[in-house]
Amino acid sequence: MQISLTVAAIYVACCSCLALQLQGEGSKVAKPKTSPITKTIVRKSPKEVRYNGMVGTISTIARQEGPRALYNGLNAGLQRQMSFASVRIGLYDSVKQYYQSGVAHTLPGGGVITRILAGMTTGAMAIMVAQPTDVVKVRLQAQTNNSGPKRYHGAFHAYKTIVKTDGVKGLWRGTLPNVTRNAVINSAELVVYDVTKEKIIAMKLLSDSLPCHFVSAFCAGFIATCVASPVDVVKTRFMNSSKGQYTGAIDCAVKMYKEGGAKSFYKGFTPSFMRLGSWNVFMFIFYEQLKKQVMLHRQQQQQQVQVM
Repeated sequence: MQISLTVAAIYVACCSCLALQLQGEGSKVAKPKTSPITKTIVRKSPKEVRYNGMVGTISTIARQEGPRALYNGLNAGLQRQMSFASVRIGLYDSVKQYYQSGVAHTLPGGGVITRILAGMTTGAMAIMVAQPTDVVKVRLQAQTNNSGPKRYHGAFHAYKTIVKTDGVKGLWRGTLPNVTRNAVINSAELVVYDVTKEKIIAMKLLSDSLPCHFVSAFCAGFIATCVASPVDVVKTRFMNSSKGQYTGAIDCAVKMYKEGGAKSFYKGFTPSFMRLGSWNVFMFIFYEQLKKQVMLHRQQQQQQVQVM
């Protein structure tokens, strides 16, 4: 029950983040007269729906389109996490050990560099597998009741429609910015978590326990949001774009800058941090507990073998 509620809350934050990232797409806007804390962003729709921050976005979507709209693309989102997380986390330790045994002695700051390389490698590998699910998730989240008839009526209908209209390569639209985004974010999350946890334990601030895992995961989520937000916004815009709207990811980034300046790359920062921060806390705490149980099981098996 608690896991279901956590996933539901994270997905709502993800939905509001994407809605904010897509606001103002394709239209030149003057510099808005807003405070640096609360940003009013215009959603591209016939009804000119306006949002004010994360809470305003969630409440407006629920009011205008119904609460179910907050969970558009949930099936594709779960498919993405199952395929993406299993690769990026499952292979991280093995890839890190490979780099440590092969190239760590030739690199400055070997330990941290090998972790960064391992994080970038597994992040890129994972998204190459999960890219179609990510495209469908973004498309389903982006379609609204205010924008006319829906293009897709579910995850599998979206896969079928995209292949029919854009070909199989349509499922890999935006692969370059997505690979870049996930390589950066994966290395940031895993490396910051690893290093933060080691420093906390080494300085004897906390033991290798739940509070230490919580603080380390929270720091990892914040740093990952800071470094990945620009690529994340470009990736979302490009993946949701119609055919021919942008010539590539760089063209998308240039047009975004012309329309909204540098701050357009940090649209939806708060819900993005809420999503990544909460997800990292949930993921790393669960991972540490699972790892602990696996190690305990292995020790018990070894003890039984020795007794025999």
